Amino acid sequence: MRQGIHPAYGPVVFRDRAADYAFPTRSAMTSEKTVEWEDGNTYPVVDVEISNVSHPFYTGTARVLDTAGRVERFERRYGKKG
Repeated sequence: MRQGIHPAYGPVVFRDRAADYAFPTRSAMTSEKTVEWEDGNTYPVVDVEISNVSHPFYTGTARVLDTAGRVERFERRYGKKG
């Protein structure tokens, strides 16, 4: 890799505000805000709106849309007049 062209890559904590859940990882993202983690070290914290803990697909609360029924209903209402 070429030197001096890559962003700094280091430990950071991502915090899901919707589920009040946080997890440490490594990332090129950074923040002015910091948080003291369970290991006693202080890390930059990045607040996210949604993660796998609060996303409906991963939590099993996702709704399955009946697209075929919607298309049929649309065609009945606005389809060709025969």
